Amino acid sequence: MIRGVFFDLGGTLRICDPAPEHQAAAARRMAELAGEDDPDAFLARINAVYEEKYRPWALGENKESGDYELWAKWLTPELPEEKLRAICHEMTYQYRQVKGLRRVVDGGYEVIRELRARGFRLGIISNLIGEEEIQDWLRQDGLEDSFDTVILSSICHIRKPDPEMYRMGCRALNLAPEECASIADNLNRDITGAKRAGIGANILFISREKLAKKTLTDENRPDYIIHRFIDVLDLPILQKGGDRA
Repeated sequence: MIRGVFFDLGGTLRICDPAPEHQAAAARRMAELAGEDDPDAFLARINAVYEEKYRPWALGENKESGDYELWAKWLTPELPEEKLRAICHEMTYQYRQVKGLRRVVDGGYEVIRELRARGFRLGIISNLIGEEEIQDWLRQDGLEDSFDTVILSSICHIRKPDPEMYRMGCRALNLAPEECASIADNLNRDITGAKRAGIGANILFISREKLAKKTLTDENRPDYIIHRFIDVLDLPILQKGGDRA
C-alpha cells in the first residue's frame, strides 16, 4: 500500500515560463550585488562558468554546492569572503530568476490538497541550487504545512540519481521505500534514482511529444505515465493513503 508521495519540483510540480522583464530585472540585481556595471556581460560570464565547470562537476559527481560554496568556489571566486557571505543567498535566487518565472503546474494545488485529504504523507525531493527559495515559496503560497519533508540537493549536497535522497525522504516520513510513490519528469535522474532506492511506484509526468523522443529501459521504466498533472489523482494506487501519524 502506498502511504507517501514524493514530488520533484522543476518540470514537475513547478514550471518555468519565459518572462523577459522579470529575467532582465534579476540580471540587473545580480550585477548590482556583485558590483558589476554590465549586467549582460556579467551574466554571460557566470553562465559560461556554470555550464563549463560547475554543471559538469555536479552531474559527474552527483553533488550540489550550497550557496556560499557555489559562488566562492565556482562562479565568483574573485569576490571577498565577507561580501559573498552577505549576498550569496540572494545571488543564487536571482540567478534562478534569470531563467524565467516559476509557477505551480496546472492542477498542482488540487493534487496536493486532494492527496493530503486522502491521508498521504507528502514530500519534496528535488535537485536545484539555492538554499532558501523553496522554503520562501512554500510560505508565500501557503503550502508550508502541506509537505512533511523537503529534501533539496542544495541542502543535503547530493543529487539524484543518488538513491540516498529518496532514502532520506523515506526516513523523514517514517515509511519504507516500497510504501512510497515518486512523481517526476526525468527518466534518467528521477526514475533511475527512485528505482534504485526501492520506491514502490514511479510516476512519470511528461508530454506525449517528449515521451515520443525518449527510450525506455529496464533501469528507467516508470510504473505509470501521465500527461496531465491532475491525472495523478486517478491512479489506482493513490486512491487511499491512510493517516499521516
